[in-house]
Amino acid sequence: MSRPPGAILITGASSGLGAALALAYAGPTVTLFLSGRDRQRLHDIADACRAKKAEVHALVINVTQAVPMATWIKECDSLRPLDLVIANAGISAGSGGGGESEEQTRAIFAVNLDGVMNTVFPAIAVMRPRRHGQIAIMASLAGYRGLPGAPAYCASKAAVKAWGEGLRGHLRPHGIRVSVICPGFVTTRMTAVNTFKMPFLMDAAKAAGIMVKGLANDRGRIAYPWPMAFGAWLGAALPDRLMDWIGRKMPDKG
Repeated sequence: MSRPPGAILITGASSGLGAALALAYAGPTVTLFLSGRDRQRLHDIADACRAKKAEVHALVINVTQAVPMATWIKECDSLRPLDLVIANAGISAGSGGGGESEEQTRAIFAVNLDGVMNTVFPAIAVMRPRRHGQIAIMASLAGYRGLPGAPAYCASKAAVKAWGEGLRGHLRPHGIRVSVICPGFVTTRMTAVNTFKMPFLMDAAKAAGIMVKGLANDRGRIAYPWPMAFGAWLGAALPDRLMDWIGRKMPDKG
């Protein structure tokens, strides 16, 4: 197990898994750099982390804008060299404001794929010269196979999952560790819009504990809960005809 990170940057920290991770890491000697879309929620999370004695710098920023993101990450690193960067910001059709129309599909890819790249590339740039750092990419169990209820969401998460898995070996010689996180259903604002029963629904604080432990142990893929992870793996291996039949019976993802 590696030493606990002292300087951590988390995108999408104003709610959901990002907020839960910020609270899980907050403590004395820890500096948190947090971003999010909602100013008030981000302010509230920052205050909650400060109450746990963490130093917190919070900024409302759009992860789809490459230049501002690169500037922000470089500025954060100049204040305290980043040990861990978590590319967490993401949207689904429901949380993004509608079904998977062409407009919403492009918005999902802009946040879930471009937003991740706009976080990871600047992180690599500051970590590579000192040959130290860790990057975590928030994918999803939905990225194991495309599902008819959420093709764009599944595809965006599949892309960052595969990219992160490849980066892990690519960046290892440069002293940068990379992990891909694949959650199942977790109680967040994103899943709150779902009207169907979500199997193995997990509390966000419990999910954060699993992720923190997995990152501390440098696990390449942190997939949970295990029954859902197994089901996602199995779904990816099943024949198309069978998965087409199963997919038709599944609800649309919010």
